[in-house]
Amino acid sequence: MTTPDSLSAALASVSAGRATARLTGGRADIVLDVTDLAPEVQSALEADVRAAARALPEVQDIRLLRTSERRTRRILAVASGKGGVGKSTVSANLAIALARKGLKVGLVDADIYGPSQPKLMGVDGIRPQAREKTLLPIETAHGVRLLSMGGLVVEGQAIAWRGPMAGGALGQLVDADWGDTELLVLDLPPGTGDVQLTMIQKHKPAGAVIVSTPQDLALIDAARAIDLFNKAGVPIVGLVENMAGYCCPHCGGISDPFGSGGAEAAAGALGIPFLARIPLAMAIRIASDAGAPPAAGNSEAAAPFGALADSVYEWIKR
Repeated sequence: MTTPDSLSAALASVSAGRATARLTGGRADIVLDVTDLAPEVQSALEADVRAAARALPEVQDIRLLRTSERRTRRILAVASGKGGVGKSTVSANLAIALARKGLKVGLVDADIYGPSQPKLMGVDGIRPQAREKTLLPIETAHGVRLLSMGGLVVEGQAIAWRGPMAGGALGQLVDADWGDTELLVLDLPPGTGDVQLTMIQKHKPAGAVIVSTPQDLALIDAARAIDLFNKAGVPIVGLVENMAGYCCPHCGGISDPFGSGGAEAAAGALGIPFLARIPLAMAIRIASDAGAPPAAGNSEAAAPFGALADSVYEWIKR
């Protein structure tokens, strides 16, 4: 039996996430985003989408609309080559720090399989509303609008989706009603898989911030993420070294459980800017778990995120 999800999955597999669809009775209403595509490519893509829809048994009629609306807001991807480097914490605090500089910022938790932004942003358990099947972002207390898969699924439920379905879900988050939002910060899943490729193809970011720890293994994977964006023609804003140094609360001594200076050295070797060094600090962890990221305040823990936002803001203005 054909369902809206199976229709969306079938179209995503041939359109790189550019097609969105609704199944009503036997009619498939399809919107095809042809932004920046040459006319011959548009026609070929439409033919592929129509063929994929016709192949489904319950699709009796197709109504397709091409759209080439250009989005004025910019997208900033925050990525890493591997998990466990604190990318989501960096994304949340960067979004808040940029909002405090006067930008109208939205945050998309594109880590489809491990969404954590609702907890970080203090809106855990709040589900987004929709208007005419378009999602409406949640207004957080930190001046940042948010959409996350974490707000759309039952807490603790596994998200066992194949690539096309995950790509389609990401499209719904990015194509939501963001209003006058100027900048979308995308907290991407780690790695270089389907979700990243779909995002680059359909929602090409203005730039990418790469997060890594100083550890050699993390830096190897960060280099892969950088290579993916380079090949796709997405500028690298720079590299962030996270979990860099731990200050003992008892003696004040500094230790480096993940090494020291590795990300800065890697940035130099790769010829990209080094944006900021963020310590492994208890205050950051406690504030983040409480849904009050330190960038929202003026504590010592907020300072490195402010410095990161300064660097990114200067890049955006250029």
